[in-house]
Amino acid sequence: MTTVRRAVLTLPAAPLGPDNPLPALRAPARAGAHAVDERTLAGLPRDLARGIGRAPLRSLLPVPVRDGYGRDRAPADLDAIVIENDRLRVTVLPGLGGRIHSLHHKPTGRELVHRNPVLQPAAFALNGAWFAGGIEWNTGATGHGALSCSPLHAATVRAPDGGPMLRLWEWERLRDLPFQIDLWLPEDSDFLYAGVRVRNPHERPAPVYWWSNTAVPEDRRVLVPADAAWHHGYERGLDRVPVPVDGDGTDRTYPLNSVHAADWFHDLPDGRRRWIAALDADGTGLVQTSTDALRGRKLFVWGTGRGGRRWQEWLTGPGAPGYAEIQAGLARTQLEHLELAGESEFSWLEAYGPLAADPAAVHGDDWTAARADAERALDGALPRTAVDAAYTAWRERAADAGPETVLAAGSGWGALEVLRGGYELPGTPFPESTLGPEQEPWCELLRTGVLPPPAKGAEPGAPLVSAPWRDMLETAPADPSTEYHLGVAQWHAGDRAQAVRSWERGLRGAGVAWPLLYCLAVADQEDGHVERAAERFAEAFTDHAASGGGEVVAAALGREAVAALLATGRTDRARQLWARLPEEARGRGAFRLLEVRILLAEGRPDAARAVFDEGFEVADLSEGAEVLGELWARITDEPLPDTYEFRMRPSP
Repeated sequence: MTTVRRAVLTLPAAPLGPDNPLPALRAPARAGAHAVDERTLAGLPRDLARGIGRAPLRSLLPVPVRDGYGRDRAPADLDAIVIENDRLRVTVLPGLGGRIHSLHHKPTGRELVHRNPVLQPAAFALNGAWFAGGIEWNTGATGHGALSCSPLHAATVRAPDGGPMLRLWEWERLRDLPFQIDLWLPEDSDFLYAGVRVRNPHERPAPVYWWSNTAVPEDRRVLVPADAAWHHGYERGLDRVPVPVDGDGTDRTYPLNSVHAADWFHDLPDGRRRWIAALDADGTGLVQTSTDALRGRKLFVWGTGRGGRRWQEWLTGPGAPGYAEIQAGLARTQLEHLELAGESEFSWLEAYGPLAADPAAVHGDDWTAARADAERALDGALPRTAVDAAYTAWRERAADAGPETVLAAGSGWGALEVLRGGYELPGTPFPESTLGPEQEPWCELLRTGVLPPPAKGAEPGAPLVSAPWRDMLETAPADPSTEYHLGVAQWHAGDRAQAVRSWERGLRGAGVAWPLLYCLAVADQEDGHVERAAERFAEAFTDHAASGGGEVVAAALGREAVAALLATGRTDRARQLWARLPEEARGRGAFRLLEVRILLAEGRPDAARAVFDEGFEVADLSEGAEVLGELWARITDEPLPDTYEFRMRPSP
């Protein structure tokens, strides 16, 4: 019999820490790692270029940046949910984006996914904190989702066969859309089924992105029914290349054959079954397949170069085995978004399980024979008709079924949206009981038309930015807090001039000015007024200190202000402000990096070298970041030490 039960998973973990208290007005920091230059874009097929250009994020609003974690790990108990039958044991982490941490095949004793031995947040999600391993669910916009380290709602539901099923659901705030993931194991099945649905309850169309990412050991061959792929490195290009052997004669279906990090988005022909597998030297491993709606398949590799090896160690710990990722998405590439019409949905079914194929065929030189043998093995283990039938049964009998036993709670944002919009969402209730302190001011605005100001000395509170909330803010009585939130919503809508006017109006009557000054500083910076931006960042830091604010805000404002002052050549002021930062903050890696920049601006390369020699770790170093190498090159001609080597592309 299949069972679903609560459990506890103990791992060495770095705490997530507090969210960044400043509104996320800028586009995601990692967007540049997945950009395509204009010349490349002009040469792409029209529909591909249109998908890449559809609704890019102008900011991360309304979600916060999550950068409060460090790198000191200690054993921690994590809430888990285990789905189990006689063949598979699946461990799910509802408090961490619903990540599948483990997919254990009981008859063979094999772990089918890369199971990370640690929980180490790193700055790979759209909003920061993300961790490696297992199977993750990504929605919102290009990249790892903003819910990577956030709790989802979880409950048991009746599966199509009458057994227990685990439902995960939440309201994704970047695109303002609810989604659900239904996980179940039919009795005696070797395959985990995942029924996924993304709904658009609004009248307007919405951009949609979805990729399911599976970490697998990198000593595998990745097979997929394609003869070509779109190759994306970290140099803003997108080129169509042959599979498996590229132009330099290297077989790229083996992750360990690549030196540098790269993506291969496989171009699956229409009408072919959708699947991707990672098989070892014995021809065994994991296969993922789906109904046809989940069109794309991708291989991501870290590469064998120093940067890729360092990132793997950074994410999984010294000595841990390396991994690659096999992925499946709604579009051909992760650079695209699809359009979902108003009051409609996308839904599909995925299946994950073991595969055993002929190793001689799998690892032979004949690519057509290799993938044909893998597909024959898949057809024998799980026919395409069985996947289609499971999807139909799930949609007809289970997708709308109500939860039975609640196992975990997500956020209250979905409940607030349902309260405002009166949406009917069968299967994914967002009850008012989940509303919390973050939602309370907005409930008051909804009830009375007045947004209550924060308590004296408190931070402004979480923003809301969609059109209905912006309309309510425009008609609410004006005070500094309301003007702040109205400006944030206007900024999100692209009306930057009006946002600046709202913040300037709020500033005239503000007792605590730093939130408004910060927003105005970002606006100046984005418009190229870098000197005025630096002044306003510094003024915001000073105002916060005068108001007796806490160290989390002080550190966030100080980091912005020091960087802005350095960018305008005001080294003395940057040094003075850095010295006023909380002592604990100055000891963190991100601020040691700022210290290096100050020392170099002061003409003190030997002192900057001493900081490197002493050692520091920037916990929230961004994907593709090259700043450590750039600063090192200003200090010395010596090779960059391995501990600071995070470059994901060939050195210039």
